[in-house]
Amino acid sequence: MNPSSSSGRCDSQSPEDDHMDDWLYLSSDSVDPRGLEVGRDGRESEDRGKLKSKLVSAWNSVKYGWSLKQKSHFNKSSPVTMLGHSYLLSLQLDREHFRRSFTSLLWLTYRRGFTKLGGCSLTTDSGWGCVLRTGQMLLAQGLFLHLMPPDWTWSSSLPLVKDDMDLPENRPPADAGSGWSFVEGPKKRGRKLSLGSCLDRRMDFTHRRVVSWFGDHPSTPFGVHQLVELGKSSGKKAGDWYGPSIVAHILRKAVAASVELPNLAVYVAQDCTVYKEDVKRLFERPLPGGPTGTSQPWKSVIILVPVRLGGQDLNPTYISCVKKLLALKCCIGIIGGKPKHSLFFVGFQDDHLLYLDPHYCQPTVDITRENFPLESFHCKYPRKMAFTRMDPSCTIGFYAKGEKDFEALCSDVNAALSTSAEKYPMFIFAEGHSQEEEGNCTPSNNITRILRNNTLKRSDTNNSMDEFVLL
Repeated sequence: MNPSSSSGRCDSQSPEDDHMDDWLYLSSDSVDPRGLEVGRDGRESEDRGKLKSKLVSAWNSVKYGWSLKQKSHFNKSSPVTMLGHSYLLSLQLDREHFRRSFTSLLWLTYRRGFTKLGGCSLTTDSGWGCVLRTGQMLLAQGLFLHLMPPDWTWSSSLPLVKDDMDLPENRPPADAGSGWSFVEGPKKRGRKLSLGSCLDRRMDFTHRRVVSWFGDHPSTPFGVHQLVELGKSSGKKAGDWYGPSIVAHILRKAVAASVELPNLAVYVAQDCTVYKEDVKRLFERPLPGGPTGTSQPWKSVIILVPVRLGGQDLNPTYISCVKKLLALKCCIGIIGGKPKHSLFFVGFQDDHLLYLDPHYCQPTVDITRENFPLESFHCKYPRKMAFTRMDPSCTIGFYAKGEKDFEALCSDVNAALSTSAEKYPMFIFAEGHSQEEEGNCTPSNNITRILRNNTLKRSDTNNSMDEFVLL
């Protein structure tokens, strides 16, 4: 959400969508201890800040909680595409696979009641941290591809999921051959014993471990405390609004600083250009203590591409291109949203995007406890939004396991981008190195210039979600 325009409303927004937008903004200045006077006045100001934080959290939860329970309508005759997989919901097997795959996605939302963020008294990110949360969800999807077997799904996803789509409910027979059986009564599910049971347990352990890395605790590598701390080098602090481009660079720094993922790196494209030699250099960077003197790559790479797909509104020319990118298995999602409201896009059906919304404020989960509950980190409600409402500022994510996968990624993505190449591609792959070292790259604050009607015009980005440069 963009606090700079929190009092306004997008002209294209319809009244029935009001409940989806969070206009309340908690100013960081009102709770910054450096701005508080010493003594009773300071304590009273801090108490008012805490009360305001709680009210914002409650208001967001009431508004989002009401909309969360509304059903999204899905077309049985049109396929649903989600992160490289296609599902036809009229087929029972496809429908169950879609349910399980969607529920396995990590859902990271506003939280309240965590340890104070550094430099202020904030104990919630409600009202300002939505882009950080969508960035976390994109990174989490990349980690699942990195650490889990292909097409992994959470083993507990089926019991959690109920009928939340506007389609008739048909339970599969117990002997459907999928290895799962649905049983009425206290025993909710039974699983046939197989050699895969040990693998399931190991994957459940890894899944829980990945979830813990995003916990709202100062010690976690990708929690909100760490992301806010890393954002300070970009001039951001707790309570500020973070754009998709800045969050991309914060994620790069977080992965680089993490000791849990020595064989993973994050590359952030510059000026809508992915420099292939810079990415390959990340692949060839040896692991600490690993062998040297060989060209064998050791690292996997997450590629983040900040782009702007229009001026104030999404250019319709790019819609088919976005669809083709979300249909690729190497795509890990899009940090985007509608104006002033960040969402994590994971797929589409017809002319609607499929997304996860971080704006529901939940109590903080103590991830230091053994067997901490996982249910609040997964969403069972697929939601849809028209492409025409998509904010043009976004960051697209991809994952490559190795250098060969990266070459295939370049080929597949270039084919998807060809639909927009007649006027101007969303982004490009370039041979060679960038002019600047990747580690020194920071998002530009220059005024964005976009190509429209064969002329260069200055674009007003005051109400935009981000401030990066478009070629």
